[in-house]
Amino acid sequence: MKSSLVILYHREPYDEVEENGKIYYREKKSPNGIVPTLKSFFANADQSTWVAWKQITPDQADGFEERVTMEGGSDSCVVRRIPLNAEQVKNFYYITSKEAFWPILHSFPEHFTYDSSDWENFQNINRMFAEAACEDAAEDALIWIHDYNLWLAPFYIREKMPNVKIAFFHHTPFPAADVFNILHWRNAIIDSLLCCDLCGFHIPRYVQNFVSAARSCRDVEIVETMPVPKAFTRVGTALAEPEMTTKLRYQGRIVNIDAFPVGTNPQNFRDTVITPEITARAEDIRKQIGDNKLIVSAGRVDYVKGAKEMLQCFERLLDRRPEMVGKVNLVMTAVKANAGMRVYVEAQQTIEQLVGQINGRFSSMGWTPIVLFTEPLPQEDLMALYKTADIAWICPLRDGLNLVAKEYVAAHGGEDGALILSEFTGSAVELPDALLTNPYSSTRMDECIDAALEMSPEEQKERMAKMYKAICRYDVQQWANHLFREAKATAIETSASLLSQ
Repeated sequence: MKSSLVILYHREPYDEVEENGKIYYREKKSPNGIVPTLKSFFANADQSTWVAWKQITPDQADGFEERVTMEGGSDSCVVRRIPLNAEQVKNFYYITSKEAFWPILHSFPEHFTYDSSDWENFQNINRMFAEAACEDAAEDALIWIHDYNLWLAPFYIREKMPNVKIAFFHHTPFPAADVFNILHWRNAIIDSLLCCDLCGFHIPRYVQNFVSAARSCRDVEIVETMPVPKAFTRVGTALAEPEMTTKLRYQGRIVNIDAFPVGTNPQNFRDTVITPEITARAEDIRKQIGDNKLIVSAGRVDYVKGAKEMLQCFERLLDRRPEMVGKVNLVMTAVKANAGMRVYVEAQQTIEQLVGQINGRFSSMGWTPIVLFTEPLPQEDLMALYKTADIAWICPLRDGLNLVAKEYVAAHGGEDGALILSEFTGSAVELPDALLTNPYSSTRMDECIDAALEMSPEEQKERMAKMYKAICRYDVQQWANHLFREAKATAIETSASLLSQ
């Protein structure tokens, strides 16, 4: 039986565990993020296929299981794995994706690397994904493709299955046309995305950037525009947009464009942070720091994440306000990159040097200003930190969305806390009641950390209550529902368009 839903995503929907020499495919430990939500749709389809890549060694090639099911899963839900060797993964993910595409997507062209990129390998792997999808997809299936790693998959799918429904969601920023067009392969990428029935982005600004890039490459007609939904800030912040394009026409096909940001699961967060285990961990953290203000900053090593700017601001705070020395603690997670991701080595060194410098200058026998974690914290510890923290400090130079901001708000349930959020994150246009900062401005950064430290309980509650309402209104389930609802509509609309030619 062919699948009515095919999901193409670089991550497998399970944790692979080896026990006593046997491999088990089990539910992921973290209940948050988009994978659990995608899995709910995956499991509820009459027949479904999840396509992901799996790195294997030469010794594993002969006995490799291309199709697996998770423990407790139905035979109607198949995970199809594309076997890739170490060299293919390195060139596809660590170099082409991260050294060529990533800096352009985040508007850092100075980090762009062309000569080391392997476009042929990228094409081949996208073709593998497309072929796997087409082999499993029913003629009227929905094929839902995720993120820039699979930019070319829609084109290859459309070649083989002209009538199938294709939805694409872009999880990163989409840059302005003049930056995107630095990519030598821009026409091929645009041609592929214009093969979709629906292209989804986090916020209206990324929609407009995509439309501009498409029109700069191809003769694309704007069919429909509309004011942006009230859930988004329309003016006054770095990524605000008053209106956005919703329909394009290209070569007789209607391409629907939409903005619907990924949410979190607020109720799940609230239920989890009040459990005895998390409560006990949070109480232990509070005992350790006493009456000090606790600031949490969670992320990974990446030059786009603004860690250097935040640490420099924290050092200025201790210089500007000597009364804060010994009275404020910064807990920072900067998870180091995979060894194959050479582009992040300098960023990691910078973070570690700055933390060492600040701790060396200001530490006393009973107080260390910064605690840095470079390995992933257990989910329970991270949630306890969110719950305990007086301030969440999130100031990327660029970020497609940033779920950490939403998770912090969810953990506090709209009751207390303060969120400092970069204007250059997608979530900033959803959360205007955060203390929005400009990480490129030391003055604005200083103003925001001061405001967060001095914010009254009444103001905290007012701001956090509004943000909690916002994240509950558009949670991760709504995100997925929106796509499925729109994909069905676009299929009808696209068919009608073709019939009218």
